[in-house]
Amino acid sequence: MREKAYSPMLESELALALNIQQSEIGEFYSILDEMEKVGQIIKTKKNRYAAPERMNLAVGKLQQHGKGFGFVLSELQGYPDVFIPASDINGAMHNDRVIARITKKSNDGKKSEGEIIRIISRANNEIVGTFESSKNFGFVVPDDARINMDIYIPKSEFNGAKDGYKVVAQLTRWPEPRRNPEGKVIEVLGHKDDVGTDIVSIIRKYKLPEEFPKKVEDEAAAIPEIVPEEEIARRRDLRNDRIVTIDGADAKDLDDAVSVKKLPNGNYMLGVHIADVTHYVKEGKPLDKEALKRATSVYLVDRVIPMLPRKLSNGVCSLNPKVDRLTLSVSMEIDHRGNVVNHEVFESVIKTAERMTYTDVSDILEKDDQELKKRYDYLLDDFYLMEELSKMLRKRRDSRGSIDFDFDESKIILDESGKPIEIKKAERRIANRIIEEFMLICNETVAEHYYWSNTPFVYRIHEDPDSEKIEAFNKFIHNFGYHLKGLGHEVHPKALQDLLHNVEGKKEERIINTLMLRSLKQAKYSPENAGHFGLAAQYYCHFTSPIRRYPDLQIHRIIKETLQGKLTGKRIDKLKKIVQNAADQSSERERVAVEAERETDDLKKAEYMTYHLEEEFEGIISSVVSFGMFVELDNTIEGLVRISSLVDDYYIYDQENLLFRGERTKKTYRIGDEVRVKVIKADVSQKEIDFMLM
Repeated sequence: MREKAYSPMLESELALALNIQQSEIGEFYSILDEMEKVGQIIKTKKNRYAAPERMNLAVGKLQQHGKGFGFVLSELQGYPDVFIPASDINGAMHNDRVIARITKKSNDGKKSEGEIIRIISRANNEIVGTFESSKNFGFVVPDDARINMDIYIPKSEFNGAKDGYKVVAQLTRWPEPRRNPEGKVIEVLGHKDDVGTDIVSIIRKYKLPEEFPKKVEDEAAAIPEIVPEEEIARRRDLRNDRIVTIDGADAKDLDDAVSVKKLPNGNYMLGVHIADVTHYVKEGKPLDKEALKRATSVYLVDRVIPMLPRKLSNGVCSLNPKVDRLTLSVSMEIDHRGNVVNHEVFESVIKTAERMTYTDVSDILEKDDQELKKRYDYLLDDFYLMEELSKMLRKRRDSRGSIDFDFDESKIILDESGKPIEIKKAERRIANRIIEEFMLICNETVAEHYYWSNTPFVYRIHEDPDSEKIEAFNKFIHNFGYHLKGLGHEVHPKALQDLLHNVEGKKEERIINTLMLRSLKQAKYSPENAGHFGLAAQYYCHFTSPIRRYPDLQIHRIIKETLQGKLTGKRIDKLKKIVQNAADQSSERERVAVEAERETDDLKKAEYMTYHLEEEFEGIISSVVSFGMFVELDNTIEGLVRISSLVDDYYIYDQENLLFRGERTKKTYRIGDEVRVKVIKADVSQKEIDFMLM
């Protein structure tokens, strides 16, 4: 149907053209119905079938804006998103899968415009929001600003909800043009100002499952704490090797351990040992199904919503110190240029010597801490060797063009009642970088090995950026006197990396880093290896965190089946479907987790600033938009200076150069400028902070 020569056919004509046997005709028609139902093909008024894109239609998810308009994000690669004016949303809601008719074709590089003609599937059966009641009925005002309609609640469906309480409303009637959706309250979460209600609301909004189903808990409970002797007997025994874990001080799910030694030929032998979760989580069992459904652990400010029950994640799978643990090991011989010259992947059993923290190892290496050196004297040579090797690996990565964005992450410290008492930059010290380099080289080695073995696999891919976005970015940096080298049709990561090195420490570093990141695509999981642009890696996967990420777990299963010689033709066919499903589900759940994590951070930052109203801070303009500029403080908190609050001049927004220019004074404000601000408002419910320039 996508071929140029195709013109829409009746189902009988299609059956004829595709040489469908009489015995299969019923099944064939069912497939056509199914494809039409999910929007893969379209049935015209004259009962003819065609591909949507050939009929001037776009199929995809609606991404709605709080102001009512939205975009249909096309599911077909290479097709642009379609802008939908608020008047043409026609009862669709944020995240619904829809079909839009294109009413205005794009020219001059702007998006096409369209109207929604069909809703394929609804995304919002339940909505979290604040309940507002009047005498005879109530409304739920959604927490998600992108759902820009209140939900009407009849009096009989209040179910104990009171004014100002956070609730979960189930929709009983979908919206229609000029008509609000209707619903009923199915859960009351607590008053919006009560301690803890805020985080619970976010958990419900993103449908993050806190409890595990009973079947899953029962299966986990039946797993023995002690590693069976017969399992140890069939594996390579590394319990006498010096192996350590290095993690954050508060981490409880330790899924990677490392060992390093120098070989007689001068090369390094790096061992990366990863928890063998698949020994306990069997394909298709309740534990596995639940893990796939969650696909990732979610790390919120005050809690972790784990992918696996704690019995596994903090217990039998976690590489806790001085106990036997089952692992999948990758040993890599690395030469003095950082190249892996030999490697082996095998099933193993280990017993880690110590549970080290990033802080302690960094204090030994950076501060020469005498007390720590005495305590861990038998490991010191290993730590020095790790530092040496990681610097070599980093240099190798640098030389091929790997892009390293140095954005500061926040560390939010809460007291026992959940109140934020300190917010600061998260440390990224030498020990963090050591583990980062070791995991990167291990993930690359595993991905390349299985790529050449031609096995179904889950890759972590980061596609090349769109040439238009890179062109626009190049045009923008021209204002600062920079340009991207060798820019033809495609940009090489090395050109972007060189630019990052050039702007390091300069006033414009922040703006160029930010806009470069926005010009790149999002990384995702895929059964096809398309390389990783940001890492400048031809092969990449996620292998090192099977306790908290499903793709790693799926990869472990494939690796073990390969090692045990179980990959037959039939199994390979089945695996192709499994890896596609795992990649899609994991990419989607990862995006949800990132949004939920970001939202809880924003919430606690806004709450923290309510205790600092009227105080002044130094900050840097982090982004400029038509209605104002965002200023980031040294502790990573960001707030908005509304352009309407600047009264010394009339400021004009220059979109091309992302700055404001005073009409009379010609004074400019652009990203990277240092400013002093006062906190004038912090709205916890909207997760917004307002500043005023001083």
